[in-house]
Amino acid sequence: MADAPEGLERADNVERALLQARALIESSVSLHRQRPGGASLVVRADDRSIGEAIRQLMAGARYSAHVAVTGGRAHSIAVCSALAASVADLPPTGRGGRSRLAVRLLAAGGTLHMSPNFCDAFGETNLEIRITKGELREALIIDGRTALVQSGTETGARHAAIITDPAAVGALDLLFAGTWTSARPLADELRLDRSLRTTLARRILEKLREGHTDDVAAREIDVSLRTYRRHVAEIMRELGANSRFQAGVRAVELGLLERC
Repeated sequence: MADAPEGLERADNVERALLQARALIESSVSLHRQRPGGASLVVRADDRSIGEAIRQLMAGARYSAHVAVTGGRAHSIAVCSALAASVADLPPTGRGGRSRLAVRLLAAGGTLHMSPNFCDAFGETNLEIRITKGELREALIIDGRTALVQSGTETGARHAAIITDPAAVGALDLLFAGTWTSARPLADELRLDRSLRTTLARRILEKLREGHTDDVAAREIDVSLRTYRRHVAEIMRELGANSRFQAGVRAVELGLLERC
């Protein structure tokens, strides 16, 4: 049998590594919760307690803070507010100062809710925000050495665990990095929201995916052929697509269309 293409083999290796990392994280969280005298490692996962835990961990941040947000509106606001307040409390320069800190904020699509002046609190801090359509585990990872992760339910109550085990934190950071790489910058996502999430754009994308000719698609959507082609050109430019088929595929990847 011929050897698998190098790209496929690399993808398989990455997938295996991520699955192993996920299993390691779950195991570490379970051990922390079962460890005698380990109650200090667990916090209640209500918004106020999570906010306090974020500020406590961020106070010790020196180089990086990786934040993944998946909750609803109130939870997202609480996390973002605590993060902004924590950064604002850091000294502007010097060891552990804002100028040295790199903050990566990653959110599942539709779950990020920030105050209008959210970014102002970060000043010269290197802040990057991305949106993902894929699976995301909520976490805060500080300097690749300490993590705050949600650990599921216990008698109906949500809890989160503070993890300091190097292997578990490293695995969690690996999962974050893998999702971050494929996520879209917030500015790109907002631009797509404005231009490609309209009813007309969605209908055109569906016609592109289905492979309709321009004449047929324009007639079914009830626009002129010239107007249809102008919209198609704009959509392809926004998606960075070289063909109508590729535009349809990209629309599915970005969550603009449901998978068949």
